[in-house]
Amino acid sequence: MRTFFGLQPQPGEQRAGAPSKTRGLRRPRLGPPGAWLLVSWVMCWILPLSLGAVADQATDVVELRIHYKDLEASDPSEGLHLRGSDARQQILVSAMLVSGGLRDLTRSVVFRVEPEDRVRVDAGGMVTPVANGKARIVASAPGLEASIEVTVEDVESVTPVNFANQIVPVFTKAGCNGGGCHGKSGGQNGFRLSLLGFEPAEDFEHLVKEARGRRLFPAAPENSLLLLKAVGTLPHGGGKRIESDSDDYRLLVRWIRQGMPFGKASDPTVVGIDVVPKQRTMPMESPQQLVVTALYSDGSREDVTRSALYEPNDKEMAEVDSQGHVRLFSQPGDVAVMVRYQAKVAVFRATVPLGAGVVDLPPVRNFIDELVFGKLKTVGMPPSPVCDDETFLRRVTLDITGRLPTPAETAEFLAQSDASRRDRCIDRLLQDGGYADFFANKWSALLRNKRSNDTHARGTFAFYSWIRDGLYDNKPFDQFAREIVAASGQIDQNPPVAWYRQTRDSTAQLEDTAQLFLGTRLKCAQCHHHPYERWSQQDYYGFAAFFSQVGRKGGIEPGEEMIFHRRGVAEAVNIKTKSKVRPAGLGAAPFQLSPDDDPRGALADWMSDPENPFFAPSLVNRYWKHFFNRGLVEPEDDMRETNPATNPDLLKALARHFAESGFDLKDLVRTICRSSTYQLSAIPNEHNGVDRQNFSRYYPKRLTAEVLLDSVNRLANAQTPFKGLPDGTRAVQLPDNSYNEGSYFLTVFGRPDMSSACECERSQDASLAQSLHLLNAKDIQEKLSSDSGRPALLAKDTERSDEQKLRELYLLAFAREPKAEEYVLANAHISRKMERVGQEGDPQAAKREAYEDIVWALVNTKEFLFNH
Repeated sequence: MRTFFGLQPQPGEQRAGAPSKTRGLRRPRLGPPGAWLLVSWVMCWILPLSLGAVADQATDVVELRIHYKDLEASDPSEGLHLRGSDARQQILVSAMLVSGGLRDLTRSVVFRVEPEDRVRVDAGGMVTPVANGKARIVASAPGLEASIEVTVEDVESVTPVNFANQIVPVFTKAGCNGGGCHGKSGGQNGFRLSLLGFEPAEDFEHLVKEARGRRLFPAAPENSLLLLKAVGTLPHGGGKRIESDSDDYRLLVRWIRQGMPFGKASDPTVVGIDVVPKQRTMPMESPQQLVVTALYSDGSREDVTRSALYEPNDKEMAEVDSQGHVRLFSQPGDVAVMVRYQAKVAVFRATVPLGAGVVDLPPVRNFIDELVFGKLKTVGMPPSPVCDDETFLRRVTLDITGRLPTPAETAEFLAQSDASRRDRCIDRLLQDGGYADFFANKWSALLRNKRSNDTHARGTFAFYSWIRDGLYDNKPFDQFAREIVAASGQIDQNPPVAWYRQTRDSTAQLEDTAQLFLGTRLKCAQCHHHPYERWSQQDYYGFAAFFSQVGRKGGIEPGEEMIFHRRGVAEAVNIKTKSKVRPAGLGAAPFQLSPDDDPRGALADWMSDPENPFFAPSLVNRYWKHFFNRGLVEPEDDMRETNPATNPDLLKALARHFAESGFDLKDLVRTICRSSTYQLSAIPNEHNGVDRQNFSRYYPKRLTAEVLLDSVNRLANAQTPFKGLPDGTRAVQLPDNSYNEGSYFLTVFGRPDMSSACECERSQDASLAQSLHLLNAKDIQEKLSSDSGRPALLAKDTERSDEQKLRELYLLAFAREPKAEEYVLANAHISRKMERVGQEGDPQAAKREAYEDIVWALVNTKEFLFNH
């Protein structure tokens, strides 16, 4: 191993690495609530309450309100009605602030009921009936009170329990029908439930009629095997799932006592759910109780707050308990909580401001800046300043062309002083062949341009060349997508048919199309309703029908095929219902196509419609992540209602701009890179080091495997030979996956195998193996010690001074000149090497070794390994 000679990390390089640590923030331990919360009702009440986190904002509480609907839709005089013994209603207590904001105090107030024998209100705000009549619920805080009238009717009536509407959600919430328990294929220990309860009729059959009914005991419901195991009285592999004093337990007992009814065909079904509030701006470490209401087909409504499932999309920002109580952590940004009941979903969104003053914003250069900076003002997150020219040049060259800028490019750019120099640089890079190489590398992996055997070589080269040429010529993206999904013919005539070589059946074809071009993961909907989305099996097979008439026959060369449209009616069979399904876009009406119509053409027409809600947003989100290391929606190919964008207005504006441009990819890249948002420094200020989603600074990212290998080669003046390709071929120009086998470097740094349409196949995670490889791997040492390598050439060069040679190295590696202290350190190391030579040593060999050490040290700095 070479001796590290003491090059200190530069401030820019050191800080560039620091933000990446914030991306892995562990969830903070729960500390005491914020100053504005009441810790206990026996403690001193402090009102008006202070937000604390939001500076210079008046936050006095002027009024308390009890409600169970959105405040905007609530009439203070409107009361609460409970009908039947099993009725219940979650209520909220909201503090209305002078500033116009709202804070949830549901678990901080004291409730009382007048008269107290009509209803009960627990500490969490759940109201249940006791006796018929009217009452008033009062929520108290020092100096403030709020009340709501409640009417209880028919408390003596007991309504029949509906299995699908009431019992199945209990199993879902307890996890009984999850994929790791009784919901998996084949069930668990002889007991099977449908996954997540999507087939209630089958669940009823398994539970009530299988095993001679031994799981249920109507004569003594509490002694039913189902309940004894669920509460932990009898051994149960899944452990204790419910409490014996819970509402869920009492509901199960009542259902069994009633004789385990399934329900009538005429009973109403759940058609949707509603969550209140839908959105709130909240300080860090604050709470928010949710109210979830099921909407039924007959127009009735039912509170299901404690029967619903909750899941935050960022577990480092918030947690939610089983009663719908959200608790934020000390992380600013946006967090969404998915709420699910039966097959219906809704979303609660919280904006969590940092609360710092936002002044002296960078210049607004386009609509991206308007929307990003507007969001930063809302959350109180001051952005970093615009980066310097050296940083910008290296960043944009790597992001657009996947290579380091040359010293000549750097010198030419830094010599310019006019305001449009950065725009011209972006335009020049978009005309560079490196742009087409780099993005062809990206799309070739996503489109599975994989060489499974040697007979595939002709196809992978042809497909890669087609992708690259289309990008270089700036083919509109809608045309690009159309020519892939509707490809017909042979590879030598129409290379995109190679896509059908890896997507062998309609399942792979529809799932890849949805994930690549619509940002939607449909795989779950093949067997059951999508658990986090509105897509059903009917939607899945309607999309599959677009590919139902794809025909294949042998091609001219071995291992090749001709793809064609088989004449016939396009339809797929729903494996659950056995019904035939016509082609339909997601959320669209079925197409009426003749047997001669290729349904893939109809699919391309539907996708490329400028009003399509998936196509343009999916692409702009994918490209946004390419440049910012984080999508507006994350993961970038999992766009759904329950996973909202961190800046929805920006996503809509980018998608609209992209569609209006005629799906112009170069224009999209140009628009992003010209924004001040993209050009912000990666160095955090005193406030935005914790920002992970508002783009208040540039988020550093490790160079991809191919780009890093090319960069090492450029700095070391070396080449990596690739079998069958010309000398000088860059790693980003590799057409398929077959070259991974011959390069441990590409494998260890995460180059994808092109087996999936998911960006996640490319690994950007750091590992010990990567560090060790850069430090002392044989191929790295050979590049540094080669007679034709840069260290050897610099040592032989007697025309230039060491300062000039060091300047060349820093311009190559970092697109900047060395700082004074870096000159001192490097020169001192060279001098020490030379001093050890003595009178009989070889001065040139000593200097060569010194430059090998310097290049080795530069390669191992974060400033080199990351784009910042």
